[in-house]
Parts: sequence; C-alpha cells; structure tokens
Amino acid sequence: MNEINVPRPNNLDAYWMPFSDNRYFKSNPRLLARAEGMFYTTADGQEILDGTAGLWCCNAGHGRREIKEAIQQQAAILDYAPTFQLGHPIAFEAAARIAELTPDGMDRVFFTNSGSESADTALKIALAYHKARGESSRVRLIGRERGYHGVGFGGMSVGGIGGNRKQFGALLPYVDHLPHTHGIESNLFARGLPEHGVERADALEALVALHGAETIAAVMVEPVAGSTGVLVPPKGYLERLRAICDKHGILLIFDEVITGFGRIGTNFGSERLGVTPDIITMAKGLTNAAVPMGAVAVKNGIYDTVVDGAAAGIELFHGYTYSGHPLAAAAAIATMELHRAEDLPGRARAIEPLWQEATHSLKGLPNVTDIRDFGLIAGIELAPRPGKPGARGTDVFRRCFDAGVLVRVTGDIIALSPPLIIEQPHIDRLYGTLADAIRAEAA
Repeated sequence: MNEINVPRPNNLDAYWMPFSDNRYFKSNPRLLARAEGMFYTTADGQEILDGTAGLWCCNAGHGRREIKEAIQQQAAILDYAPTFQLGHPIAFEAAARIAELTPDGMDRVFFTNSGSESADTALKIALAYHKARGESSRVRLIGRERGYHGVGFGGMSVGGIGGNRKQFGALLPYVDHLPHTHGIESNLFARGLPEHGVERADALEALVALHGAETIAAVMVEPVAGSTGVLVPPKGYLERLRAICDKHGILLIFDEVITGFGRIGTNFGSERLGVTPDIITMAKGLTNAAVPMGAVAVKNGIYDTVVDGAAAGIELFHGYTYSGHPLAAAAAIATMELHRAEDLPGRARAIEPLWQEATHSLKGLPNVTDIRDFGLIAGIELAPRPGKPGARGTDVFRRCFDAGVLVRVTGDIIALSPPLIIEQPHIDRLYGTLADAIRAEAA
C-alpha cells in the first residue's frame, strides 16, 4: 500500500463522532481519504470495496464527474439564496424533477437537509393537514417497533430502536407503535418478500380501537427497514396498512430515505411494492450524498388543503435556512439525470438475481441464523455471543475492513447496500471476503 497525499488531522480529539465508539476509534482509527466508483481509498493507500454505498446513499457510485461539475458550476453562479419569501430558479427545477419520479398525484415537494429533517417535516405536515381539515383532534402519530426515522425528536419518537430513544428521556407525547415484522420463524432465509406475517398490520386496527381513529394523524413506516437490520415486509403487509389507513382517514407516510432512488429497482419503493402512500420522505440518494439534502413529497390534495385552508400569509410555519440550497439542488438535478441516463434502477433490477444468489450462499456458515434480501439490500443475521450482543457483528465488520471491504453492522446483523453500479466481480469479492470473515470470527 502507498500512502496518498491528503490532509491529515494532527489529533483526533476535537471531533465527537456520530454513532461511534469514540474511544475505540481514536485508538484504532480507520480513515477514508478518497473515493471513486465502487471504491474508497484509505489514508495509507488501501483500496476498500464499498459494500454499503457509504451509508445507503452513494447509489450512483463515488466521485461522479457530472455531479461534481454541477456543484462547481452552481457555486460560481449562486452560492446561496434564502427561500423564505424569496426563491431561486434551480430549487424549483429540482422540485419539478423529483415530481417526475414520484407516484402520480404526488407533485408537491418540500426541501430539507437530511432524512431526519424529512421525517420531522412529514409529521408536521400531517398534523397541519388534519388541523386545516377541521380535525384538530388528530394529533397521535404511529410508528413501528425497530423503525428508524432519523434522530430528530419527531422521527426518534415515532422510531422504535431502543438504543436511540433510551438515552434521552421523555420524547414526543401521543405516540404509539405497531409491532415489527422480524422474527417469524417460517420466514427465516426467505428470498425477497416473505410469505408470512401480513396479519401484523392488523395491530393498527387494535390501536384505532384503543385510541380512537379521530385521534390518529398518521402512520409512518419504512417500506423496507434498513438501519434496524434489513426487515423486509411480508407479502400483503403494506397493502393492508394502506387499506386500514384509508378506512379510518389516517395518512400513510413512507420513509423512503433508503428505498428511494433505485435501491430496490424502481425510482421509489412504493412503485416496486405497489402501494402508494400519502407522503414520502427522501434524502441520501437524492444527491448521491455529494451535498446534504432531503425532501418530502406529498399528495397534491394535502398541499392544497394546507395552503388553501390558511389565512393570507404564511401557510406552513416550518422550514430550514438551507431548504433548497443552490448547491444541493444542482447536485440533485445532476444525480437524477444520471439515474435516468444510466437507468440505475433498471441496472439494480438486472443484477438483483446475482445479488440474491450471492447473499444466500452464506447460509450454513457458522453462526448465520437468518438471511434477508430485497432489491440491492441484504441482511445477514449472526447469533450473538453470550452476554455480548453486537460483539460478533463488530468483529466481522473490522475483519472485512482490514481485508479491503466495507460492510455495515447493526448489532449482530451485517447490512449490505452497494452502489447500484456494482458488477459481478464486485459481488464475488464482497461476499467472498464476508464469508471469510464470518468463518474466521468463529474459529
């Protein structure tokens, strides 16, 4: 390995790293210095195959010239403009491009800066919508156990990952949760959508009976849950949620921060799964992660109700300094053009059978207790070490990195979500390295 010429920090103390074991990292740093295509390069020159698209976000691969040049050109024209009572052209163009990809009748787009902000924005829009309809009693928000909707207080409250909630005490009131769909024995090692578990959606009827439909504003779920360990919805599950929401006048929100922009073979997961929500949140793949950006798309009727039902002046008292930032908008437009020109969703669908076969080839390895996949997502679940949950997964992650492959670990689940430009040799290397790491950890 040859060291590359990149700036090096003279100490690691100042940066409080997110979702990290800071004490371990700062004594054993792993620094990524460059990226191109399917690969990162470390500061000491080691090539790392990216099996996670960064954090589920670099769907078009790294270092794309078209995105870089769009950002550079926009920075030279207009570095920043406010969008409170003002506007700039490229933000409107980016919103229109998104509206071309969303389901029919979902043409109104609100810009944020992250998936966390998109989740909180979607929840606030849902509350504002019901108030504008004269149903101010609809204040309750329903999430799902093991759901992840970012780290804002709204998304964290509706989310259902215990570790993300317990450290911070009281969260939002008027929140309840559906059961997750994980752990159904007859679904173990399912390929694609599992056969069993549709009835778990009926828990929403129980919550309606408990709280009253007149108190419930929205249900928020991920079409395919990613960060909690790749939980794939059972066949018919999302359809049943949609039907129950329609029956009781409840808005259905899909958090598509991960499943948007080709990850499961269509522009948005709702298209592949055949269920149209009322609101979609997005981020990550929107700009290929080159500039932070998120967005919320809503059905036209929701926008019309909030805007037309308000008194003269501001209709929605919500927004961010960087909503529709010019550089982010330029990155988004360039990214969406790449997706169109290279048909990245189509590429994902084409290689999905090879991906699935490689994923399930790990069945039978030591400590592998379940495997799940859908689109270009995979979760490999490992038996935890007695008294040390997460230790086995972390060990496998470190072994893979040291062998030149980046995987993601959530507890004892290895989560994979490569750039959509992945090809057969990358799949072979990724799964070969992962298999070796799983065997070595068990030795």
